[in-house]
Amino acid sequence: MNLSEINWDPNAAGTWPLPIKAATISIICALVFGAGVYYDTLDQLAALDASEKKELELKQSFETKQKKSINLPDYEQQLAQIETELEDMIRQMPTQEELASLLIDISQTGLASGLEFRLFKPGAPVRKDFYSELPISIEVIGKYEELGLFVSGLASLPRIVTVHDVNIIPEGKEGEMRMNATVKTYNEGTDGTATTVVKKKRGQK
Repeated sequence: MNLSEINWDPNAAGTWPLPIKAATISIICALVFGAGVYYDTLDQLAALDASEKKELELKQSFETKQKKSINLPDYEQQLAQIETELEDMIRQMPTQEELASLLIDISQTGLASGLEFRLFKPGAPVRKDFYSELPISIEVIGKYEELGLFVSGLASLPRIVTVHDVNIIPEGKEGEMRMNATVKTYNEGTDGTATTVVKKKRGQK
């Protein structure tokens, strides 16, 4: 086949030899396919890739929410337990009317333990989130076991009493110690905020 003898005019394509026709058709099909891929399929592939990533994100989000929903009864049980403990603690907070007798109870606990008070000074209330902290500066003299008995006695009082900033040093007499500390009790206050918080959590009015 002599290529120079072929009429390459596209209008005369019908007279081309069969191999030339086949090659030409193949080239045209390849160009059309390539154009289709470039102008249409690539965008579809990009959209498919984005959809697959979105699907993965949704699956991960679903799994996370599913795990939380599975643990929801446990969370609710823990919340109910915390609310019960909080309410019990609120009940152990002295009211304004009980503060005076509580101060006497703290002093009597120290005396009953065999301690000598050098200082017993209630401070100004310190307002916290939903309660007031009532600090009492104390300085007592006694033996080590008497100090331990005093601290143990404070923990046994019907109202919440805690001991902070404890400093114990030897006193002049043999076997005696001097303890400086801050005893704290806690009061709900007059507005009943703590009780209101618990009731709101439980859906009460």
